[in-house]
Amino acid sequence: MTFEYKTIEKPIENTLLKEKGSKFIGFAYPVTNERELKNALEKVREEHPKATHHCYAFRMGLNGENYRANDDGEPSGSAGLPIYNQLLAHEITNVLVISVRYYGGTKLGVSGLVKAYKESAKLTLEEANIITRELETEIEIRFNFNQQNTIFTLLSRFDAKVQNFDANENCILTASLKLAQKENISEKLSEMQYVSFEFND
Repeated sequence: MTFEYKTIEKPIENTLLKEKGSKFIGFAYPVTNERELKNALEKVREEHPKATHHCYAFRMGLNGENYRANDDGEPSGSAGLPIYNQLLAHEITNVLVISVRYYGGTKLGVSGLVKAYKESAKLTLEEANIITRELETEIEIRFNFNQQNTIFTLLSRFDAKVQNFDANENCILTASLKLAQKENISEKLSEMQYVSFEFND
């Protein structure tokens, strides 16, 4: 099983490509869920309300199983797909690439559009720093107050990051840790008395 994927380190904005008077402005954002995706799309639409088209493609999920290519009014397959193919070519996932077009008066034709959108996405991704990220999972642990030292020691051993800690007589803690450690930590927690846990993934 794979526990890591390639993505871009940080957003890339405003890469410019000019083609026969039309301007193509490229954006790339690391996204991990629908909310981040929608926010990024809305942000770009707000910044470029007068653009003729906002075409985009994204891949999400470990193997890019969640994906979409959107032509936003351009001829079918002439915009979203060339952008999407660049995500495949760079072997990255959890990335959204948007190409904003300002029409310049000269029609490019379908093959011209394909070339321009591909080029716009390529330019944008070439500016990005591609990194490998490890998959994470979230765990919720319930335990007695007097066990917290043991639990915290265990979490630090597995490099888990505590996100929330409710310290009462019965403590509840949420932490994120690398997916690769899931079985190891489960094993250790199962051996403890008065401890229950579940993964939220």
